[in-house]
Formats: sequence, C-alpha cells, structure tokens
Amino acid sequence: MTDAMTSAHTPVVSMDAITKTFPGVKALDQVRLDLYPGQVTALVGENGAGKSTTVKVLTGIYQPDGGTIRIDGDPVRFSGPNAASAAGITAIHQETVLFDELSVAENIFIGHAPRSRLGLIDTAEMHRKATALLQEIGAPFGTHTVLRDLGIANKHLVAIARALSVDARVVIMDEPTAALSHKEIEELYELVETLKSQGKAILFISHKFDEIFRIADRYTVFRDGSFVGDGKIADIDENTLVKLMVGRAVDQIFPERIAEPGEDVFQVVGYSHPTEFSDIGFTLRRGEILGFYGLVGAGRSEFMQSLFGITRPSKGVCKINGAIRIIRSPAAAVSNGIVYVPEDRGKQGAVIGLPIFQNITLPSLGRTSRSGFIRLAEEFALARQYAERLDLRAASLDQDVGNLSGGNQQKVVIAKWLATQPQVIILDEPTKGIDIGSKAAVHDFMAELAAQGLSVIMVSSEIPEVIGMSDRVIVMRDGRIAAELSGEELTPETLVRHAAGITAAPRLQEA
Repeated sequence: MTDAMTSAHTPVVSMDAITKTFPGVKALDQVRLDLYPGQVTALVGENGAGKSTTVKVLTGIYQPDGGTIRIDGDPVRFSGPNAASAAGITAIHQETVLFDELSVAENIFIGHAPRSRLGLIDTAEMHRKATALLQEIGAPFGTHTVLRDLGIANKHLVAIARALSVDARVVIMDEPTAALSHKEIEELYELVETLKSQGKAILFISHKFDEIFRIADRYTVFRDGSFVGDGKIADIDENTLVKLMVGRAVDQIFPERIAEPGEDVFQVVGYSHPTEFSDIGFTLRRGEILGFYGLVGAGRSEFMQSLFGITRPSKGVCKINGAIRIIRSPAAAVSNGIVYVPEDRGKQGAVIGLPIFQNITLPSLGRTSRSGFIRLAEEFALARQYAERLDLRAASLDQDVGNLSGGNQQKVVIAKWLATQPQVIILDEPTKGIDIGSKAAVHDFMAELAAQGLSVIMVSSEIPEVIGMSDRVIVMRDGRIAAELSGEELTPETLVRHAAGITAAPRLQEA
C-alpha cells in the first residue's frame, strides 16, 4: 500500500470520548469524530445534539472536560483558538465575522499579516498572497475591493480564503449555504471539491439532507450530546439516517391533557416577509397548543417576531376573534392580546439589573399606576400573584433577575406577559437551557394555561417536547410551511422528514 493510500485511510483529526459539561447540562458525553484528508464528513443531528459544542472544542474555544483529541495520531490539547489555528484547524461559520470597511486582503490576513524586517505590515506581500488565495478558490474579485461592496456569497469566499491563509488542514463549514442562492450553493459545492482535491479534511454541518447526500463522503450522527454512529454515506439512506437522529421514544414526562379546543381566536393569512418567510397561514383555537417545529434557518423565530410586531411583514393579515388587526409594534400586539416570550430571555426577555417584581410588572404599569405615579404596594401585589402562580423560586421579589437560574428567569419572563392578561401567548423555545425540574414546571403550566382557555403557540426544537405538548404541529422549512401534523401522523420520523425536505416514503423491509 502506498503512503498516499495509507494517509487517505488515516484521520487527520480524531476526537475520542470527548465530554463537556456546563452547569446543569452535559453538552457532550463520550463523543467521537474522525476527519479524513480529501473527504467531507457530515456531522448530523437535531438542534441541541452537540454539534456546535463539538466545533467549539475542536477550534479551541472550549476545553473538553475529558477525552482526547489527536492530530496525525498524536494527542494535543488546544489552549485557545490560536493554538487550534496553528495546528491547521479553521472554521467558516454561518455568520462570518468580517469587517466591511476593510479591503479583502486586510480581511484575509487580519491578525496574521506578513511583516517586513522592521516589523511593519508588508502590504505588497499581503496582497500578493491574498491574490494567490483568491485565484485558488476562483473568487471573481480583487484584493483591493472593500468588503462592503461584496454580496453574501462573495463574503463567504473571503472567509474561506482567510481560513486557507493559515495553511488549514481541516476546514469546518457550519451551515455554509444558509444565506446563499441556488447558483451560489452550486459554486460552493465546486469549491468544496477543490478543497478535497487539495487534501483538506472537511467537516460539513448541515440540516439539509440533499446537501449531505450530494457532498459528503462520510457521516457522523450525534443525539442528545452522544455519539450514535458513523460510516460512509454510500452505505446509508435518508430514512436510516433520520432514525439514527431521532431514534428514541418520546419520553412520557408530559402532563396528561384532554384537548378540547374551542372557537377560533387567532387567524393568520398569507404572512410574508421579503427575506425570512413566505405565505404563512394558520388558525389557532381557544385552549389549543399549536407547536411549530423546524431546523436551523426554517424562519420560525423570525415569523413569531413579526406576529409580535418586532418586524413588519410585506403582506398578509391577522385576525383576532374574527376582526382584522394591524400589528406594527409590540405595543400594538400586547394591546390586541398577543404576547411573545423570546428564545433569548437574557437579551430580549428579562431586564438584567432590575429586580424580579419590576420585570414582571414592566408591561402592566397601567394597572399599578394612578395619575402617572406607580403604586408600589399594587406593583408588588401584581408581581407576587404571578410569581406564586408559576412557583417562582427566589429569595425575594427584590432580587436581581440576573441572579436567578435559567429556569426561574424563564418563569419571570412568562409571568411578565401573563400579567397583561393576553389571549394568545407565543413561547419561543420555552425550555431551552433549563433543568429537567424547571422544564416539567413550564410544561405543567402550559397545560394549565390551555385548560383555562389561553391559546398557546409553542416554538420548539426538541422533538419529544413538540410531540408531548402540542395538539397540532406546523413544520416549517426554508421560510414556508412544509406540513401540518396531528394525531397518529405526528411522529419523530415525520417531523424530521418534513423539516429536512425528505419527500420519499420509507422503503418497507422485505420479510
């Protein structure tokens, strides 16, 4: 066997038994991953499977709590991103970190520009090297071009050139096609083939199965922070891959509910946005929990923010109790009985630095004010009512909300909006990043809200939660509704198939 053949069968990078734990969450549990020269390995898994944490460990942003990383068989430990970069590992993220006011060459070599003997930046050498890199990847622009004059696809090429400027052996592509047109995606595929021909090992992270089966040579599947399986793409089909991703029974930890939805409360017709979503329509009934499921880039959160008036649709209307309402701001949404609990409670939900009681009463000050003055006793009484209703655990209502656990912060945000006495509550990833006990409390409370007649929209990336809590589920893909599921058709496999755009029916196994 030749040296070239041997190297092709020897991983450039191996991760073995890698663990990583954050407070209350085991993000990675004994995972492994092998990356081979001249091959594309697709890292596949649901949202929350551990893919992003693995990338951060591999690029030195996180240090693992256990396990071994090897390069060419030798154990290494990255003290930080610079150490990973020096070892030839680089990442191109979905949202590239570039600088619009700098030239292409400056963006490529920022932080490691060639220097003259006097220690100054050698501008001529920088542009010469940048030109060679751009020619290598077939970029249709020059090194002096200011980055702000380039489109999204060409900015991706700059990011790739920057990755190659450090003599990368391993290139990580994290959802690289999310913002690209069909033509630009085809050009990216060609670039990947070029990188393969140069012997680069490529880790390709995508939720799009057509991309995975088009471009990958190998696959590795993670589920709930654990390694599930790996192998050659040629040896697996889409249906088997789906089962590896979701192959667990839905946990029976959700409250028993007898769904008896009432009359129509909220109707959305033809909601569209120029870039985020198109032609979304549905009807929500009183006492119903309507789930929204989709993969990264499906447009769920963007659509919910539009319903709440944070952004405006280009067309479409919504009706509340049969009457058309114009929602152009969050204030208009709240006044019409629509509230939104965002995914990022730290930045968009809770006001860190304010005490719990002020967070809860912030949107409802009209109920606790007289002649423009806030009545503190009434404000405390209102905050206490909803804090007790959600079983909020805190030393006192004067406590800074920033000092609460994630689960209790989520309860504060939910309490804040419930105090406005809404008709429709939108919960965007309501249990993301909170412990199991707090999750159960939120699930119980959601069931209680629905039983009391509140209409609930729940956006979730957790399949057990979607199936366990929803009366119906709308699946979104690429900004559109891909399916509406309920009853027996609501299974983990059907959710993932519609979300990933897999239209072929599973093949029946022969007896």
